[in-house]
Amino acid sequence: MKKVFHLNTCDTCRKILAQFDLTGWELREIKKEPITEEELAEMHKKTKSYEALFSKKSTQIKLRGLDVKSLTEKDYKELLLDHYTFLKRPVFLTDKEIFVGNDKKNVEALHEFFETHA
Repeated sequence: MKKVFHLNTCDTCRKILAQFDLTGWELREIKKEPITEEELAEMHKKTKSYEALFSKKSTQIKLRGLDVKSLTEKDYKELLLDHYTFLKRPVFLTDKEIFVGNDKKNVEALHEFFETHA
């Protein structure tokens, strides 16, 4: 399994995806095809945390008046399944590994992954 969960309208996602040869990867546009409970469970297995998958920059936080500091793992899970913007992106998911988000360290780890798995 090799999947990338992303948003077509996200410039950062597009910029990161353009850096890699994604032949053989399933590209999932999460606005058109939201993540499933099974996929979220698979991500959680690898991160051991719903919070690690949660985007604290989502516009939905302010719109819904959420206090992020008071959210529990159960809350994070429900919100991730409820609205696509809560997923930190892009998410590269393989059978053994997961790369979540767009921070520099994650993108560097992705480059290492693609170099060793080319």
